[in-house]
Amino acid sequence: MLIHPWDAAQDDTEWQRWLAVHDFGQLAVSGPPGEAPYVQPLHFVYDAGRAEVLTHLARPNPLWPALEAGPEVLLSVVDDYVYAPGYWQVAPGEPTEHGTPTSYYAAVQLRCRAHVVDDPAEKAALLNRQLGHFQPEGGSAEVAVGEVPYGRLLSGLRGLRLEVVDVRAKFKYAGRKPEVRERVLAGLAERGGPRDAAAREHLLRRHGV
Repeated sequence: MLIHPWDAAQDDTEWQRWLAVHDFGQLAVSGPPGEAPYVQPLHFVYDAGRAEVLTHLARPNPLWPALEAGPEVLLSVVDDYVYAPGYWQVAPGEPTEHGTPTSYYAAVQLRCRAHVVDDPAEKAALLNRQLGHFQPEGGSAEVAVGEVPYGRLLSGLRGLRLEVVDVRAKFKYAGRKPEVRERVLAGLAERGGPRDAAAREHLLRRHGV
């Protein structure tokens, strides 16, 4: 993706904090020659300290052969996206109908090297880490090899550890034009649509408004 300097993450902390609360994305795996890539929506756990992503998929998933043949993959996460009408974007003194519509969004792309986890005990540990992340209040049994209720299900899935080797992060929120930012802030507050509040928070945070 294109990242202009004014849309780049201010530092690693910015994208890591955002990714910590955005744990659903799409995993892209190169397909066989002449075929389209596989794209798998999934929940995941990102561990910043270990620079890795943990997830799992059903054993019958068709992407496994492609992933084993080409373990270089991309995990893409996009959210806090909104449509900005052209009349929000118009330059001062120009007719409102001459403004150019655009999109605002946050996006993080993790380029990773995939490692398949098939050992039952390692799969159980991976699943327990996911449970701890998504269900910290508890309420589900621990995953353990040979133990009910989940032990019998381990053979039907494969774990996946994604070693992060590069990160591209973008926060596209009215980067260059202060007069446009003010109009966008007002427009988002008035419209109050899905994700408008989150987009507005990005604008306020990134530009110190």
